[in-house]
Amino acid sequence: MKPTLLVLAAGMGSRYGGLKQMDGVGLHGEAILDYSVTDAIRAGFGKVVFVIRHSFADDFKKVFNREHFKNQIDVEYVFQELDKLPEGFKVPEGREKPWGTNHAILMAKEVIHEPFAIINADDFYGGDAFKVMADYLTTLASSKGKYCMVGYRLENTLSENGSVSRGVCNTDAEGLLVSMTERTAIARSANGIEYTDTDGSKHPLAPDTTVSMNLFGFTPDYFGESEKLFVDFLKEHGNEMKSEYYIPFAVNTFINRGYATMRVLKTTAQWFGVTYKEDRPSVVARLKALHDQGVY
Repeated sequence: MKPTLLVLAAGMGSRYGGLKQMDGVGLHGEAILDYSVTDAIRAGFGKVVFVIRHSFADDFKKVFNREHFKNQIDVEYVFQELDKLPEGFKVPEGREKPWGTNHAILMAKEVIHEPFAIINADDFYGGDAFKVMADYLTTLASSKGKYCMVGYRLENTLSENGSVSRGVCNTDAEGLLVSMTERTAIARSANGIEYTDTDGSKHPLAPDTTVSMNLFGFTPDYFGESEKLFVDFLKEHGNEMKSEYYIPFAVNTFINRGYATMRVLKTTAQWFGVTYKEDRPSVVARLKALHDQGVY
């Protein structure tokens, strides 16, 4: 059975301004997502599922109704909305912020029944990363709790135009993830690479630190386990205006409980993305170079 690609595209890209997932940065007006879907098809994925929102569904579908994808991969859409919560819970009055990346994953539980990978819609991961992921997922069959992720070097994932959020990974000697910590304000400084903690203090990070770019691989049991954990999360944080149910939180919990392991896969691919408007020219230039090299 071919694995499925789950694309998290419900975010509005507030720092960039507008729906950056729809920005035509490629040589012929392609969005970054076009390259991801192309790489996924080449790697052997059989279906792509987009997590979007009803408010921009029509515009999104127009952009990704690509003729060259017809008959190459199955496409489905699911919707992440604030009120899609487990029974017995409701959105607190005044909350507008989405519930986070792991809540987005839960939106696809009815349409994915095979091993699957997840990506951000606005990140370029590189063909080798998709191949490494697909090859691993095809070995999992009916396994449970054997998850994986593609790890990138921190220095290759930064923006020159502002801070970024990254999942900082700690692995053991066998290449299994021990823990992952979400750092939300990482940037270069005169002292190297640093992240700013919630109290305003700054801490160094090594350039070769392994970080997650939200390219994870899961088996279908992840949906059920995540939903149960989401109930616990809502009991503790459901009345907060800005609490988010992040993927690293769920992964760490499952590892600490001994339910799951997560293998960190290595790739030769280079990551890049448009976090800020000022990043766009660099992304356009890098994609043009890939076209010039015959990769696309």
